[in-house]
Amino acid sequence: MELQMGNNGGDSGDEHGASNSGNKGKKAYHRHSSQQIQQLENEWKRNFPSFPHLDQTGAGDGVFNGDPYVNGFISAQIERSGNSVLRAENERIHCENLAIREAMKNVICPACGGPPFGEEERQLHLQKLRQENARLREEHENVSSLLARYIGKPKSQIALLSSGAGSSQSALPAFVQNQRMGNPRSDLERNPDMEKVLMAETAAGAMDELITLLGGNEPFWIKSPSDGRFILDQTTYDKIYPRAAHFTSCNARVESSKDSATVTMPGMDLVDMFLDPNKWVDLFPTIVTEARTIQVLQAGTEGNRHGSLQMMYEQMHILSPMVPTREFYFLRLCQQLEPGQWVIADVSYDYLKESGSPPCAWRLPSGCLIQDMADGFSKVIWVEHVEVDDRIQTHRLYRDLICGGSAYGAERWIASLHRICERLAFSTTVPPPELGGVVTSPEGRKSIANLAHRMMKIFCASLAMSGKLDFRQLSEGNNSGVRVAIRKNEEQGQPIGTVVSAATSFWLPLSPQNVFDFFKDEKSRAQWDILSNGNPVHEISRISNGADPGNCISIIQPFIPSENNMLILQESCTDSSVSMMVYAPVGVPAMDVAMSGEGSSIIPILPSGFVISGDGRVDIRGNSYSSTSSTGSNSGGSLLTISFQILVSGPNSSPSTEFNMKSVATVNTLISTTVMKIKSALNCSNFD
Repeated sequence: MELQMGNNGGDSGDEHGASNSGNKGKKAYHRHSSQQIQQLENEWKRNFPSFPHLDQTGAGDGVFNGDPYVNGFISAQIERSGNSVLRAENERIHCENLAIREAMKNVICPACGGPPFGEEERQLHLQKLRQENARLREEHENVSSLLARYIGKPKSQIALLSSGAGSSQSALPAFVQNQRMGNPRSDLERNPDMEKVLMAETAAGAMDELITLLGGNEPFWIKSPSDGRFILDQTTYDKIYPRAAHFTSCNARVESSKDSATVTMPGMDLVDMFLDPNKWVDLFPTIVTEARTIQVLQAGTEGNRHGSLQMMYEQMHILSPMVPTREFYFLRLCQQLEPGQWVIADVSYDYLKESGSPPCAWRLPSGCLIQDMADGFSKVIWVEHVEVDDRIQTHRLYRDLICGGSAYGAERWIASLHRICERLAFSTTVPPPELGGVVTSPEGRKSIANLAHRMMKIFCASLAMSGKLDFRQLSEGNNSGVRVAIRKNEEQGQPIGTVVSAATSFWLPLSPQNVFDFFKDEKSRAQWDILSNGNPVHEISRISNGADPGNCISIIQPFIPSENNMLILQESCTDSSVSMMVYAPVGVPAMDVAMSGEGSSIIPILPSGFVISGDGRVDIRGNSYSSTSSTGSNSGGSLLTISFQILVSGPNSSPSTEFNMKSVATVNTLISTTVMKIKSALNCSNFD
């Protein structure tokens, strides 16, 4: 392409000449003619119809070989084109803005279909939102305080109702997951669902802590220098699990212990018994006087009970009327960690709020791990952790035993569980009786075993004596006095009428094993048993219910001519924490019914008996005397509790107060005489 430029441009040439004539020293200025400009524009549009900018393409350099005049023209064209595009875009945006403003005038509320808020209404709505946020923050603070109180952790460590609160969250009931989507409320009485959430969160926190304590001995558990038991290192524990003390009195203390054993019962059977309050009492009759389920928050998964959560009540005792019972309202959560392995976690909960008397004991996260093993065995690891307020000073006879932590410690729970599991195993595979041939059938042995177990439960419950009278005749020296209770009995399985119960505890300078051997020897029975009337007795049948020879059920016939229709049912048992011998008179016809294998649940029985335990004192070698092991390795003193129950009137009589006092005096004389006979037989009369 050739462009005609230079002097052939017409007017341009004249201007050029004029310029040269008027400005001799200046550079000549060449201006394109209209024809040249039109030709350039046409050529530009034909070659670069959508060219955005010269600097982006270098088209001027490529097409016009860097001619500065051409480049200037192209730049001007590009700038005008860009401005036109921007003006068009600005106009489009302006039109859209006007359309949106017009549409805003006709907008409606999506909730009610009405007109939109005005500025005043909008400000009022924002103010209400701010007030609601302030209320929610206050309620969040209140619920955090409640959780800090129940879980026992500072508020700074609690993320209220968060989804990642710990490994045990998978065990929480389904309603808790749903409740977490709502707003918390501080008024628990008006919102029972919030109470359930607090219960579930408390139990979940206890489960997490218990799993940690069950894991290993380090760094939490150390051996007690006095008796070698495992106890918590309180300094380490407080650093990892800081919490405010539940009791602030000077008499408050903490009891902690850990123990383990292998028991003869499948793991799933143990879990079911732990979650059933009636079976729980049957499993621990020497520890638990009463238990009941207050509320089932979650039944748990069918088949393994994972996630089961209950609110429960429990009354515990140490088989002496001289020591008050311990009562707990607590949450029990079951979690299956893996097939064949469960954890049962207990933790106290303020169920009564301000309506009841304050408790004297508060259970911190406690419980056990159950590991199912082969051939029907299970390994159980037990942790007990309790805070106690000893407002009523412990009786001096039991001070060492209780304050030392062994009376309610994990060792006692494990020993009792081991013995009762062994007893249940013997009841299903009992060998023939070692003595006599009176009870021959398996059904008869099972019926006698059930009757003896019920007798043991009634005896243990009678030692938690309410409304007791205190007779001081035996209060001198190491004796504690006789406690007497009168009750109107209407329960099935016991004689109907007025029953007088009397019990006393005293110290003996003999080992628990020696005292137990004395009582289970039938040759020495005439020295202390009022029922034998000083005559020898004859054991006509014995049924073993444990590997230790001291664990057995006996049927005894006293040689009393006037009592030919009366037999004595007796059960003796011993473990590493306590030894007992419980007996009751049973009529021959009723005994025949039981031995034949028929139901024995309706046979009325009123037991008496003895409880033997170590005194809890520690000798100079650091050995505890609280153990009553069958080896008799410890030679410390013993605490002996005697309890008698006597039916003084039938169901249709209403004894007067004078009659009751005479009956009380009679029972008091009976138990005082028995104490003196026992001391005389054991050569301990000088220890008053």
